[in-house]
Amino acid sequence: MLGIAAAVLFFISFLINAADIGTNDVFSSTNVMLLGLTALALHLAGVGAGRSAHTTIRRRPWSHS
Repeated sequence: MLGIAAAVLFFISFLINAADIGTNDVFSSTNVMLLGLTALALHLAGVGAGRSAHTTIRRRPWSHS
């Protein structure tokens, strides 16, 4: 989910830069791009994956319970 959010933020940053839209300092192209990079870094770190590695239960192939 964070990967999709990063892609959307990168696209918005591209539109702001390409259309030369005058925005205030908070929503500048660079700041939106940095938010996208933050979301991408969190995605690659596994934040928001929806499952954790230590709670998965592995069954043995010969176990029938």
